[in-house]
Amino acid sequence: SGLGKFELTAGKWYGDKEADKGIQTSQDAKFYAIAAKIPTPFSNEGKPLVIQYTVKHEQNIDCGGGYLKVLPDFELKGFEGETKYYVMFGPDICGATKKIHFIFHYKGQNLLWKKEPRAETDQLTHVYTAVINPDNTYEVLVDNVKRESGKLEEDWDFLKPKTIPDPNDKKPSDWVDEAEIDDPEDKKPADWDSIPETIPDPDATQPEDWDEEEDGKWEPPTISNPKFKGKWKPKRIPNPKYKGVWKAREIPNPDYVADDKLYKYDGIAAVGFDLWQVKSGTIFDNIIITDSVQEAKEFYESTTGKTKDAEKKNFDKVEEDKRKAEEEERKKRESEDKSKAQEKRTNFKRFFRTQ
Repeated sequence: SGLGKFELTAGKWYGDKEADKGIQTSQDAKFYAIAAKIPTPFSNEGKPLVIQYTVKHEQNIDCGGGYLKVLPDFELKGFEGETKYYVMFGPDICGATKKIHFIFHYKGQNLLWKKEPRAETDQLTHVYTAVINPDNTYEVLVDNVKRESGKLEEDWDFLKPKTIPDPNDKKPSDWVDEAEIDDPEDKKPADWDSIPETIPDPDATQPEDWDEEEDGKWEPPTISNPKFKGKWKPKRIPNPKYKGVWKAREIPNPDYVADDKLYKYDGIAAVGFDLWQVKSGTIFDNIIITDSVQEAKEFYESTTGKTKDAEKKNFDKVEEDKRKAEEEERKKRESEDKSKAQEKRTNFKRFFRTQ
């Protein structure tokens, strides 16, 4: 197919070469689609749903997705962008967009998160965690530190609004919308209109060759009068009769239907990555889907938590070696350029000695 290929690797820098192996996107400008079944499908009714995995944008990503989908049961071979999912979660980076996606499927619609917390954009491994609680609250953590939290009903458009403006409520005829009025006590100064808009340019002088008989009487050009104040207007003052911006009163929305199970998904059966990347190189690893926040934390501590410091040290060494190599290459080029210049000067001198 035309899909990009995943490769199993720990990448160019890591904390543990074996433990840090994950699946890495390996071809530029490709769509990627890969999914796996959860051994025992489950429902999170009455329990949290915890989604956690690691992302390492080793390629210094410029444009590409890094999000994970949690799915119901389906035929793995048919996994693609239109496959129904329950939750999509994780980083999405492209140009100025550097956000964490968090999308819920609810009653046939994919609901976008109203918040857009920033995704990590460096080249190290980061852990993304979403906790969806049975009280319809949620938390998003990055590297085991809370980045966002709130209520499902407030931060996604799961439900119709509880109240709506009363369509039968009308603005009273005597309602005053004007916040300010002209000051009735303010009067135009008596000399206001006597100040002309333009005046003769005081710095202008009559040309020496001006001939009044032929050219007529000389008049200096006019310029804007710095004392001219324009059309007079009375100053504005707060309107004592102003009642504010009129709004129709709120009434209960007949289309609002409460749902205390927004968080719940039955038959959680698979996970998958379905994404596009311009520049490949992202490594995904340590995926855990669980109903235990504690289990997810312990899994973090036993995986990425153990190797992240060593990975950072390894990365710093790779970067330092790269910097040194570039410096050596720069010095080499400078030396070669100097040698070539010296050789040209020597040949130039020899040429003139032979003349």
